[in-house]
Amino acid sequence: MQVELAELTLPEFGVPRTEPIIPPATYEARVAAAQRRAAEAGFDALLVYADREHFANLAYLTGFEPRFEESLLILVPGRLPTLLAGNECMTYTAISPLKLNRVLYQSFSLLSQPRSASAPLATILTDAGLLSIGKRIGVAGWKYFQLNETARPGQWLEIPAYIVDTLRDLGCDPRNANEIFMEPEHGLRAVSDVDQLAYFEFTASHSSQGLRNLLFHVKPRMTEFEAFQLMTPIGLPLCYHPVVQSGERTHLGLAGPSSRAMQLGDPVFAALGYWGSNTARGGFLVDAADQLPSQAKDYVDKLVAPYFRAIVEWYETIGIGVLGGHLFEIIDRHLGDPFFGVSLNPGHLIHLDEWVSSPIFRGSMQKLRSGMALQVDVIPSTKTHHTTNIEDGIALADGALRAQFEQKYPDAWRRIQQRRTFMRDVLGIHLKPEVLPLSNIPAYLPPFWLAPRRAMRALSK
Repeated sequence: MQVELAELTLPEFGVPRTEPIIPPATYEARVAAAQRRAAEAGFDALLVYADREHFANLAYLTGFEPRFEESLLILVPGRLPTLLAGNECMTYTAISPLKLNRVLYQSFSLLSQPRSASAPLATILTDAGLLSIGKRIGVAGWKYFQLNETARPGQWLEIPAYIVDTLRDLGCDPRNANEIFMEPEHGLRAVSDVDQLAYFEFTASHSSQGLRNLLFHVKPRMTEFEAFQLMTPIGLPLCYHPVVQSGERTHLGLAGPSSRAMQLGDPVFAALGYWGSNTARGGFLVDAADQLPSQAKDYVDKLVAPYFRAIVEWYETIGIGVLGGHLFEIIDRHLGDPFFGVSLNPGHLIHLDEWVSSPIFRGSMQKLRSGMALQVDVIPSTKTHHTTNIEDGIALADGALRAQFEQKYPDAWRRIQQRRTFMRDVLGIHLKPEVLPLSNIPAYLPPFWLAPRRAMRALSK
C-alpha cells in the first residue's frame, strides 16, 4: 500500500446541539439483564459499587453516578433495587429515571460531614433483602482478574474492604462479578443499543471537534493551558483528565496541560475524551520536515507512513464477525519492530469509561459484534521520533441497527455517512458497511501541526 502526505480538505461535519437520552425502559431492561446474568453465574444477589473514577457500571444500570462520594446498588431478586448514596449525592439520585429504594448511607460522605443519621451498613444490607436469599453475592466494581494474576480470581475484590468485611461478617460469600458487564465479547456493556451509540456519537463529535480546533489554531509560544482552551470544552463529563503536552513533557504520558510555552520544533500531543469518546493526536509543532529535530528529519517516512499504512488496513479489516486476533496481527505485522514501541492492545472497547476491555489481543478468537463501540487506539512510543497516532471512535452496526439509527437519529446518521465518504474519497480508506466513524477528524493525521491541512492519505490500489 502506498501512502503520502498531501494537501487535503477536511470538511466541517458539524456538531449536534441536543444530546440523546436513554429511555427509562432501557435502564429497566439493563437491570433485568444484569440480574439474569448474575443468576446464570450462580449469584444469589448482585452488588454494584461506584465512586467518582469507577462509575460506569452503575451509570449504565441507573443513569446515576456518584460525585465526590461512593455509591452502592443492591439487586436482590423480587425486591426493589436499593441505591445507597451519601449526603451530597442523595438529591442527585433523582437523575435516575428508575424506581429505586434510595437510602442515605453517610459513611459514603466526605470526612467531617454528618454521619449519625444513617443505619449501619449491615442493617441496610439486611433490610435490602440480602439475607433473605442465598449467601453467594456477586460484586461488581470496575475490574476482574485472571488466573495468570491469582489462583483465586473470583475472590479478588477491588471495592473497599469495609464493604467486603461487612458482607463476610453477615455470612455472605462475595465474589467478583465484573465479567457480567465488562468481558469484551459477551459483557453487557460490550454491546450498545441505538440510543447509547447515538450518545457516543454526540460526545465523539464534540471531543473530536475540540481537538480539530486545537490542531488548526495552535501556535508557538502559546502555553499548554492556552492550547487547551482552543478545545472549547462544553461541560460534558470527562472520561479522563485532558492531555496537552509539549517538549520534554511529552514523556509524561498522562500529564495534563501546564504553563509551559510551546516552542517551534517541539514534539506535541493532545487528547480530549468525554463519556463514550476519546480523540487524540501526536506530532510536531512545525510547518515542514526541515524544522524537525535533527534525529527525526525522516519522521514521516520512518514513523508516520508505516503507522498510517497499518491504520488503513486496520480500518478496512474491522467489521462484524472479525476476530480480535486478526486485528492484532495486522498491527503487529506493520509495527511489531521494537522501534515503534507499541505495547498496549491495538484497539479496545469504549463506553462511558474510556477503556472497558479489549477483544483485540494476540491470538484472540473473540468475534466483534454489532453494537460494539471501539477506539482506534494504536500509539507508538519511540525514543527518537516521538509518536504519531490516530485515536478515534467507531461503532459496528448490522443492517437492522443501521436502519434504526438512520430513522431515529437522522442528523447523526448524516454526519456518519459524510465521514465515511470523506474517508473513502479523500483518505483512500474503504470501510465495510457496518463501520460507523464517530469522529469529526476521522483517520485524519497531520504530522506537522503548523500545517494542519497536510495530512496522510492512501493512494488508490
